Amino acid sequence: MLTTLQRSKTPSGTAFIDSGQGRETIVLIHGVGMRLEAWGPQLDRLARQWRVIALDLPGHGSSALLGKPPRLSSFVEWLDRTLDELGIGPVNIAGHSMGALIATGIVATAPEKVRRIALLNGVHRRTPAARQAVEARADEIFSGSFDREAPLKRWFSAEESESKAYDLVHSFLRTVDPQGYAAAYKAFATGDSVYSACWPHVKCPALFLTGDGDMNSTAAMAQEMAAAAPRGRAVVIEGHRHMVNLTAPEKVNEALLEWLSWEVENDV
Repeated sequence: MLTTLQRSKTPSGTAFIDSGQGRETIVLIHGVGMRLEAWGPQLDRLARQWRVIALDLPGHGSSALLGKPPRLSSFVEWLDRTLDELGIGPVNIAGHSMGALIATGIVATAPEKVRRIALLNGVHRRTPAARQAVEARADEIFSGSFDREAPLKRWFSAEESESKAYDLVHSFLRTVDPQGYAAAYKAFATGDSVYSACWPHVKCPALFLTGDGDMNSTAAMAQEMAAAAPRGRAVVIEGHRHMVNLTAPEKVNEALLEWLSWEVENDV
């Protein structure tokens, strides 16, 4: 059963939780159709040593709708404003899927606000066939007719269909606001190349993590981004797909804790 966490809200309507304490802050941004509870295993572990702020995307969880055109740049502007409203920065930012694209945008446009960046199951320069498929799904979702069960087949293996992680994600998809979902998916579908050229210029430590079975946020994508970033590292977790932070939480937490130990240029 889903346990909903008690949220606060920024002046512009972004819902968030603020837990733990420490010298540094970590901001967690979930993916399309999810909500901040999708970071449950990471919230529990990271808050033992760090201040952790998890956000609901616009139109997800308890956050207000975006109110702007459904472009990736609009979501990046949302994050930039949210960080200002929270009065935090520079921070460590970890994003999953759509959250990874937003994290890419903020490190590309406001690098002074980012200490370290982590992309979990991030997409990067899809092939033309993959782009055509995801944009077709986005158009269908935006029309108001979409299958809330379909992502589960891509995100989980058959063996994982009886897991608690599967049930949790299923519950998120069943309850997500249709308008919020459609706007985020449209930006996700068209955003894989918007900030993709930034990585050679990103000076902060950058982690790129995915599962080897993720068919859309592939290991090759993670490795390509890591190779382009001066301080990039790729981690590929075997036997897992798109929701790796829930299906392999110990391994993901281990990778995140190691990432948080990497020296930042200003600290050296």
